[in-house]
Amino acid sequence: MSNLPENMVQLGSRRNIMREIREYGLIRAREVGAENVLDFSLGNPSVPPPPQVNDTIRAILDSPQGDSIHAYTTAQGDLAVRESLAASLTRRFGMHYGPDDLYITVGAAAGLCCCFRALACPGDEFVLMAPYFTEYDIFVRGNGGIPVVVPPDYDTFQPDMKALEAAIGPKTKALVVNSPNNPSGAIYSAETLTAMADLLRRKAAEYGHPIYLISDEPYREIVFQGFTVPWIPNFYDDTLVCYSYSKSISLPGERIGYVLVGEKVAEHKAVYAAICGAGRVLGYVNAPSLFQRVAAACDGLTSDLSIYQTNRDLLYNGLTSMGYTCVEPGGTFYLLLKSPVPDANEFCKRAQAYDLLFPPTDDFACPGWCRIAFCTTTEQVQKALPIFKKLAEEYGL
Repeated sequence: MSNLPENMVQLGSRRNIMREIREYGLIRAREVGAENVLDFSLGNPSVPPPPQVNDTIRAILDSPQGDSIHAYTTAQGDLAVRESLAASLTRRFGMHYGPDDLYITVGAAAGLCCCFRALACPGDEFVLMAPYFTEYDIFVRGNGGIPVVVPPDYDTFQPDMKALEAAIGPKTKALVVNSPNNPSGAIYSAETLTAMADLLRRKAAEYGHPIYLISDEPYREIVFQGFTVPWIPNFYDDTLVCYSYSKSISLPGERIGYVLVGEKVAEHKAVYAAICGAGRVLGYVNAPSLFQRVAAACDGLTSDLSIYQTNRDLLYNGLTSMGYTCVEPGGTFYLLLKSPVPDANEFCKRAQAYDLLFPPTDDFACPGWCRIAFCTTTEQVQKALPIFKKLAEEYGL
């Protein structure tokens, strides 16, 4: 018998389902040719970073200080970087932020883990709004919290407020939201956020302690025509924002982001200190120094995101015309499709027989649906539609 934590062995043995499908697709590509494998599994941006990113990298490396750019920064992030980001956020969102409101992280995942570790006392609960990114449950449990899952309103994929109210209790420490949402693409409306904020304030007063809102926002800038993304701190003071540059400027492999703790957050200084302490415990200190500077210089820019609008329109209009039930994405580069049979795993396996690859969303706490990641070429979307049509006919849609 192994003298190791069983949960860690299990987590390392069972990989993220999207990555498993992605690896299967790479094997199939060697067998039948990459052009014949239509892989919609992984949320890897398909557009290059804006030109300013590489220009900034070259300028930094060619500067007189270029040789020292790879040195350690202050643990919570270089002061000049935090000053620059705070000024950018103040300008963009109309609320005052300072450098000591920001903790620079190794992507949004590290930011979320820092928040959970910083806030969780024994027995504390973190409310997760389904559908949610597969790793939330793992992040919460691994950092001392207890996840409490709230199902969505399946007609709108906005939060079910009655179910949310029932989930909040005296041990609730925080609510986690992700808008635009992975995997649904849904954006929480101003009406939804107003109702949510009112509920959290009422419950915080009832239980006599702050209930924080952790807003995971890596898709904040990927928004489609007719939709807007409200700035959640405008609705609720006790909001911690976790952000990543992975999607907006196509830098997923560089692992750079931040946690924002605005001055209006309850126990602001203590919460910020706890996040710094969590980063220290978890080893998330000194985020990559080069890309701290790149993020500061490029904050507010985006890659050319127009291909995602094109692909979204092709997929959503095409699939719904075939008889599929889909959630209209307001943002992100994902589309949620309802399986034509109760077990979405069966449907995904059937599609896989045609080398059309996408995951079921059981691990997103949304059984019976599938996630289509359309961060790919438009040609690939066009090639996939006839296969979806064939599947629709097979299942009698």
